[in-house]
Amino acid sequence: MARFQVKNLFQVACAVFVMGASGVTFGAEITGAGASFPYPLYAKWADTYKKETGVSLNYQSIGSGGGIKQIEAKTVDFGASDKPLDEKKLKEDDLTQFPTVVGGVVPVFNLDGVKDGGVKLTGDILAQIYLGKITKWNDPAITAINPGVTLPDKVITVVHRSDGSGTSFLFTSYLSQVNKDWKEKVGADTSVSWPAGVGGKGNEGVASYVGRIGGAIGYVEYAYAKQNKLTSAQLQNKSGKFVEPSASAFQEAAASAKWDSVPNFYLILTDVEGDKVWPIVGATFILMEKKPKNPKQSKAVLDFFRWAYEKGDTLATDLDYVPLPNSVVNLIEQSWKENIALE
Repeated sequence: MARFQVKNLFQVACAVFVMGASGVTFGAEITGAGASFPYPLYAKWADTYKKETGVSLNYQSIGSGGGIKQIEAKTVDFGASDKPLDEKKLKEDDLTQFPTVVGGVVPVFNLDGVKDGGVKLTGDILAQIYLGKITKWNDPAITAINPGVTLPDKVITVVHRSDGSGTSFLFTSYLSQVNKDWKEKVGADTSVSWPAGVGGKGNEGVASYVGRIGGAIGYVEYAYAKQNKLTSAQLQNKSGKFVEPSASAFQEAAASAKWDSVPNFYLILTDVEGDKVWPIVGATFILMEKKPKNPKQSKAVLDFFRWAYEKGDTLATDLDYVPLPNSVVNLIEQSWKENIALE
C-alpha cells in the first residue's frame, strides 16, 4: 500500500452529508485538534472512514498544548495529546482520556556523507548536546562510540519545537531519565526552557531547520521522518544496545505497557528495558469531555475511533505506528461507557 504523504497539516476533510447507524445528523462534522505526532495516521483514518461512511473529520495539527487548550475551552469535539493528563488535571477540567496508538520519536541530523543510522548516540550524549555542553560533531564522546565514521569538526546546531508539543514531552521525558542535569535544570513537559538551539513549529518546522542547516540535529516523530526521508541516528537503549528506530522496536517497548494497572491510562513508555527496544516511545491520547454539551457529536467521535480500532490497524502499521492490542481496546471501550455521558 502506498504511504500517505502529508500535504495539509490543518484540514483533513470538509463537512459532508452524514446519516445512518452512527446517529450523526445531517451537516454534522467531527472536529479535533492537537498532537502532530499522530497526524499522518489520523489523516489517513479520516480519509478512509469518510469513503466508507460519509462521515467527515476536521483535525488541526497544532501540537499537544493547543489540543489541551481547545478541549478545555470546549471549542472542539476532542483534543489530542501525546502527554497524558494526570488524574488531578482530568478532574479539574472534567475530562477523560484514552490512547489510540503507540509510536516513536527519533533524533534526525544533517551531515554530508553520513547515511541514515550512520551515527550512534547515547541518551546522555543527546542530553549534553541539547544542554549545549557538546557543541561539535567530532567531540571525543561522539567519536568514541562511532569508530570508522568520519565526523567533521562542525558545530552542532540544536533544533527543538517552538510550540507546546507532546513530541517534546516524550523527548524531554527521555532526557530527564538518562541525564541528571537535564532532569534538574530543564525537566519534562510539552514546553520547556531550552538551554540551546533554535525552535521550529511542528515536525515540519524542525525538519525544515535541520534540512537547511549543515550540522543540525533535531527530533521528530518517526512516521514523519520516514515519509520525508530524514536521516536518523541510532540510540543506545536502557539495555546498552544500539538500535535503529522501527515499528518492531516500538512494539518491543509497547509490550511492557500494563494499561490495566494505572488510572486513566496514564503511562509513559520512554527508556524501558529490552535488548531491541527503541528508547523514545509513547502512546498518543484523545481527550474528551465527560459531560459533553453535544452528546451526538461525542458519539460520532467514539464511532470514529471504534472503527479505527476495528479496521484501522493495517493503516497504522503501514505508517509505522503500533496498534493497541484487543485487550486494551476492550478497556478503552469500557471506559467510554463509564466516563462519557451520551444521554
